[in-house]
Amino acid sequence: MNTEIELKLIKEIEELKRKVNRLEGKDENKIPTYQYSKIRDIDLKKLFDIEKNLDDSIFDEWLNNKIEIDNSIEIFLKSLIKDNKSLIDSYSEEDLKVNFIIPILNKVRFKSFEKKIRDFYELQISYKTSQFKLSGTVDFVVSEGLVESKKLYFFIQEFKRSEEYGNPRPQLLAELISAVELNDWKFIKGAYIIAGIWHFVILERLDIGKYQYYISQYFDSTRISDLKLIYKNLLFVKNEIISMVEETN
Repeated sequence: MNTEIELKLIKEIEELKRKVNRLEGKDENKIPTYQYSKIRDIDLKKLFDIEKNLDDSIFDEWLNNKIEIDNSIEIFLKSLIKDNKSLIDSYSEEDLKVNFIIPILNKVRFKSFEKKIRDFYELQISYKTSQFKLSGTVDFVVSEGLVESKKLYFFIQEFKRSEEYGNPRPQLLAELISAVELNDWKFIKGAYIIAGIWHFVILERLDIGKYQYYISQYFDSTRISDLKLIYKNLLFVKNEIISMVEETN
């Protein structure tokens, strides 16, 4: 086969590939899009210079806060554990959210009409660079804005038992990275939940595309001592967000 014919065949094959890609909805000129719900550690490593920092002293102020809760809150939390403890490991994502997590978040009450902040569930967000796009719905986020989300402050990502991509940690980290970039911040807080176990997370932006993150000790929400700490930690975040909003207004 002569060179001219070979080149012609190669061009025809490449053209066929492009036609197939277009038929399958693949555009070679489009940047890759990663869904928050499906992102994994290997994807984060490919997109960012990111590593875990083991120095947990960064949590000292947050997790050792001196917030006091009254007896009525403790009674509420004990009742919540009693009603759900035996079922938590078998709950679906929605069961866990509706029966156990949302009652806690509602009691904390992130919503403030005065400060114009509230909690959003299943909020669609995206962050795009010239190399990639992060997109999708996030489980829970506290944001400035009452009707529409305007500035993202704090995320909670829940384990999705029914999905192949079940690890909530890389999903949360992708959401936190999006938020620090969209807000032009250095630090942001979040949490992820696997059944009854909570971890709190701090992400720090070090440079363009470079980050480090910290993961707290675990808190077992089926134990009243831990659930009280979870509640206090969420109150700390709420107070911090209100202070941040006040500083910018």
